[in-house]
Amino acid sequence: MRKIIAIGESVLDTIFMGGQPVKSFVGGRVPNAAASLATAGVPCSMVSECTTDRVGDMIMNFLTAHGVDIHSVDRYPDGSTRLSAIFSDCDPVQIVNYGSYPDERFDVVWPRIDEDDVVLIGSLYAVDLPQRERLFDLLKHATERKAIIVYLPGLQHGINFRITHVMPHLLENLELSQLVIATRHDLDTIFPGETSQECYQRHIRFYDNTFIYIDQQLNETIYCGDHSCALRHDDTAGNKDMDLFGWQSGLTAGIIYQLLARGITHDALASLDATQWHQLIDDARQWAVSASAQPDHCIDADLATRCKAALAQQQASLTD
Repeated sequence: MRKIIAIGESVLDTIFMGGQPVKSFVGGRVPNAAASLATAGVPCSMVSECTTDRVGDMIMNFLTAHGVDIHSVDRYPDGSTRLSAIFSDCDPVQIVNYGSYPDERFDVVWPRIDEDDVVLIGSLYAVDLPQRERLFDLLKHATERKAIIVYLPGLQHGINFRITHVMPHLLENLELSQLVIATRHDLDTIFPGETSQECYQRHIRFYDNTFIYIDQQLNETIYCGDHSCALRHDDTAGNKDMDLFGWQSGLTAGIIYQLLARGITHDALASLDATQWHQLIDDARQWAVSASAQPDHCIDADLATRCKAALAQQQASLTD
């Protein structure tokens, strides 16, 4: 079976309301998407790092409980695992980040990558040193192996640095990836003031990859070559209780699952037409809706069971 290699930060988010912590959960679209995919029976490895402290244990327990392989997570003894305090009763929301890293870090053993596997990358890991150097080598290897590289170019809320410092790395990632998924917040951080179409035409189209843009109303626009396809939905309209973080990570996982379930390979990805993308996104959205309703931002057990059975049936038909 095709595998998922997810590469991103390990962080514990804590939401504060009225000065009191009300909820903690593993943050980051990459690890949460990995957890949903593993829950659905997709072989999935997480490439990351965290300290051998209680917070790091919580993150690792979350991943293993959902079936994610953590053999490629570097557990270093010095420093502290990253924490993000999210003050959601402020306007705008305020985020304060904590954590410290040792000088020598990101000493990971890369998982095996085969043709048509999916490599999911995002967060600071994709652009910032010291992990960037080693990550770039892995991405080049994945390209040579004809894996599908899915890139989430957004940076975490509350991270403050000059985007110009990491722009060369970001453009390298766009060059190597086949599928880019970004939200309005992502684009505002990286290409402020530009519409999704302008971002695609000026920064993404040159690299001949597909771009999925998610607007504030959780509708999508697919950009591929000379074509674009805007998708409008009613399942999220006016739903103020929807967890946006769970929705975004769930949609990412759902899109990747649909690539596997439909047998879409590295070579076939670029040839998908508007109708095929529309059907794929429609099916992926059930993952987004499910994950947004769960406290751990992973798809529910019923959806996971159905998706696992569908994959097992697909594998059985391939071996017959």
